[in-house]
Amino acid sequence: MVQCPDRIIASMDTGVDDALALAYLLGSADECELGGVIAGYGNVDANTAYANTCAVLDLFGRADIPVFLGAEHPSWADAFIPDAGCAQFHGDDGLGNTRLAGSGALADGAGVPGDDMSGDDMSGDDMSGDDMSVDVPDEVVSVGGYLAGDVHAHPALGACSRVNRSQSVDHPQSAMPTALASGGKRRCSVDAADGIEYLIEQVREFGRDVTVLATGPLTDVDAAITRAPDIASKLRLVMMGGTLTQPGNCWDAVAETNIIQDPEAANRVFHSGADITMVGLDVTHQCLLPQSAADRWRATGTKRGRFLADLADFSIKANLEADPALFSGGMPLHDPLAAAVALDSSLVDCFDLALRAETNTGDFNGVRGRTTGDPVGLVNHSMPHVHVALGVDSERFLDEFVERMAEVCR
Repeated sequence: MVQCPDRIIASMDTGVDDALALAYLLGSADECELGGVIAGYGNVDANTAYANTCAVLDLFGRADIPVFLGAEHPSWADAFIPDAGCAQFHGDDGLGNTRLAGSGALADGAGVPGDDMSGDDMSGDDMSGDDMSVDVPDEVVSVGGYLAGDVHAHPALGACSRVNRSQSVDHPQSAMPTALASGGKRRCSVDAADGIEYLIEQVREFGRDVTVLATGPLTDVDAAITRAPDIASKLRLVMMGGTLTQPGNCWDAVAETNIIQDPEAANRVFHSGADITMVGLDVTHQCLLPQSAADRWRATGTKRGRFLADLADFSIKANLEADPALFSGGMPLHDPLAAAVALDSSLVDCFDLALRAETNTGDFNGVRGRTTGDPVGLVNHSMPHVHVALGVDSERFLDEFVERMAEVCR
């Protein structure tokens, strides 16, 4: 019998597949309790991730689940700009353009986060991907994991004008879902430190009876361990990210997106001694959601069903255009698979090894962002090991996922 965790805390950069993972967890209430969500940068900027998270939770009737603001930028930078690659796979709003297109499941405004970046012209021709002008000359800026000015640094349309800095932010009132702005009961958090403190408190209280599910960069987890080293030995982490046996999905086809955002943080987490399961491209690319699943959800005729189908439609199309050979069967369920593994570890077969994230590119350094075995582990067997998922029962996972999501649509 597989023992399911009593409680899950999620760290998300809420884009398309994060939203699907979130809906899946909400549909798994009999197996776990979602204690809270820490929303940070990655697929989108942190404020957008926060607003998206609130919107999804509200749509599924779970405004009681607390949402915290997490890291606004990687540990190696002072500011963050979303990149064009993430916009390609998640849309300008992070949710497959279900809001900006005006034709998605949330188009009537109920449960939709308002645009706290109201000064931006997201459709203007002057916001080209080559516009790198950011009014932070003394700060180190990450553009989707790459240093501003790097040949791979391509900002998303309009992203430069809303760069996230390393300062506390005021609560984006306009980002609150309409229903809550008029008197709802959501417990909101606006200090970036709160999400880290919450993670620390939860691990200290529950130990490995709480699972931290990270579907974005590992900056939040790293920050928690750095601030409270005592939690490392008590921490159970299931993360989506990395790749060991397959190419990456970034510009250079070496690094995986979540790792390239903050390789330093990932490397520290890998060596922390926490109980870590890495759900990377080795297995997520074997779990493709077909168009028939989206059609089934849409056929429920509910707002939830239309929303989930819109997300899937957007991602299926984007992935097929990016790689027709690899994704002819549908969209890869990156974050939903990690969420499922957090509930049922028997879905994957793991290979345990000392793992590292490369933090430099060059001779005898490898390529920044690549996850590889740490060669020191070959001679020092006491080094922490990571459970790296290399095999997956894709048929069982897909059947359970599609069915559970169909139920949550109702």
